[in-house]
Amino acid sequence: MDERAEGDAVVEGRDTRTSVRAWLRLLACTTLIENEIRSRLREQFDFTLPRFDLLAQLDKAEDGLVLGEASKLLMVSAGNVTAVVDKLLASGYITRQPSPTDRRAQIIRLTHAGRAAFRTMAEAHNGWVEELFAGLSDAEIAGLTDHLARLKRSAQSHIEPREPSRRRGRD
Repeated sequence: MDERAEGDAVVEGRDTRTSVRAWLRLLACTTLIENEIRSRLREQFDFTLPRFDLLAQLDKAEDGLVLGEASKLLMVSAGNVTAVVDKLLASGYITRQPSPTDRRAQIIRLTHAGRAAFRTMAEAHNGWVEELFAGLSDAEIAGLTDHLARLKRSAQSHIEPREPSRRRGRD
């Protein structure tokens, strides 16, 4: 006898509650870890996660980034990137210059001070993540990484392209 409550559904032979429970657990873990990283960045470096994320993208981009590229990489609106850029400019961590090929476009780059500050924060960040994952073995982390990659591919195959999410908070 099927004991599902009214409103429970089955998709391709699977009880949808299983997927929803997994999603809620994933969301809880993400939120827990992200909030802890935010707190530690604020407490130890007087820095925000959006600023750290932008410095991380710039650290990988030797020639800098056009503001629109940064917005896409961070999956936030151009207005959110502009607010973060303004803070980082004021701190001397980045520069902003017009593109030599398109005067309407602005290119942002790390300064030496910005790169040094980011690398110090990134080292601490990596340690925090290691600490938060300490309860898992290397094999469990590898398995989790594999499962999450498969989940990402599955989700991407069912998502229509659209504008970047505006969910992330401001600086």
